[in-house]
Amino acid sequence: MAKLKIAVAGSAGRMGRMLIEAVLTSADLKLGAALEVAGNANLGKDAGELIGAPCGVAISAEVEKGIHGCDALIDFTRPEGTLAHLAACRKLGVKMIIGTTGFSDEHKKTIVDAARDIAIVMAPNMSIGTNLVFKLSDLAARVLNDGYDVEIIEAHHRHKIDAPSGTALHIGDIVANARGRKLADCAVYGREGVTGERKASTIGFATVRGGDIVGEHTVLFAGSGERVEITVKASSRATYAQGALRAARFLAGKKSGLFDMQDVLGIR
Repeated sequence: MAKLKIAVAGSAGRMGRMLIEAVLTSADLKLGAALEVAGNANLGKDAGELIGAPCGVAISAEVEKGIHGCDALIDFTRPEGTLAHLAACRKLGVKMIIGTTGFSDEHKKTIVDAARDIAIVMAPNMSIGTNLVFKLSDLAARVLNDGYDVEIIEAHHRHKIDAPSGTALHIGDIVANARGRKLADCAVYGREGVTGERKASTIGFATVRGGDIVGEHTVLFAGSGERVEITVKASSRATYAQGALRAARFLAGKKSGLFDMQDVLGIR
């Protein structure tokens, strides 16, 4: 069986390098393209040299030329770049795995529309363990409904530019939906000063930024006399890379449609 050809966006970044290593060390995948923005100092270099394993694929800013002939593009960049890559993938019929966060509602509509023509896996977190936490959070929110307050605590490295994380917001959406509410109507993103008593219907968020924390998320259900905590801690970006490769394999038999990691893992 022929190996799937994978393109990697943001290839010179921390996540991009991890993805390149994961692809190059897999038995059933091959690196088809490594993309970076115009002006990046690594353009023209062998992508494999970034991890000490030359592979013959040069880093390029030419998106359409790079992804032509690839089976899927994996993108963990930023919304504007991801949407530009999406347009190219849609034009050329290349599938896409999107791990980018921070999309506006309008951006999300664009992705939904593109999924009519190409198959897409989009998830705020590609970690297999984190996606299990999504499932457990839904179950816990239904069982621990009356009398349990919900707080979501997340921590990431100092370089992360959005807060709360896309993963934390997704957990908030899951909990709110499980309780028959909309997150926009019950989220509390910060507390300071005399805030008054906590309203039972709210879902609180706390954000930590510092050092090289890869990613930590805790969903706290606090009741009278007990509390339940569901926590996942990532010690390496490798878990996100392996999840993205699993998503690429999942899309191999799909022509169009929008999927997430719950679909990939078969736990919807």
